[in-house]
Amino acid sequence: MRLRVLTVSGNPPAWINSGWAEYAKRLPKHLQLELIAIPPVVRRNDADILHAQQQEGDKLLQRSKDCYRIVMDGNGQRWNTRQLASKLSRWQSAGRDCAFLIGGADGHSQHVLQQADVLWSLGDLTYPHHLVRVILAEQLYRAYTITINHPYHRG
Repeated sequence: MRLRVLTVSGNPPAWINSGWAEYAKRLPKHLQLELIAIPPVVRRNDADILHAQQQEGDKLLQRSKDCYRIVMDGNGQRWNTRQLASKLSRWQSAGRDCAFLIGGADGHSQHVLQQADVLWSLGDLTYPHHLVRVILAEQLYRAYTITINHPYHRG
């Protein structure tokens, strides 16, 4: 099973790449973590926002075809880490790749939200898009350790 993190973002700073790589390498081969970065569409004015969201959304949906889509959205469900671990176990049992979709600066288009299998929110705080990928990688690793009774998660 692959866990794909699709993000609309430019080039992150080195520390983001290091954080991502650290958690990606900790996950076992049967839970391969894959990052797919989609360049943001240039926005020249407010009228371009919906067009840019649509174009970015089309790319996210294309790259996540045949995956269980978890769309990161502030209005989504909130899960604690144990709930995420339970969901990860179910996703593994289903044998389908999962795709976590992180939208661009203006969020997701309505079409992407409608194509989601589930909407997930990391809470009320606003995070930089680059940081969300590291948070996701760490939380997926933490959830995995819960499923195998590893002591990493002690909370």
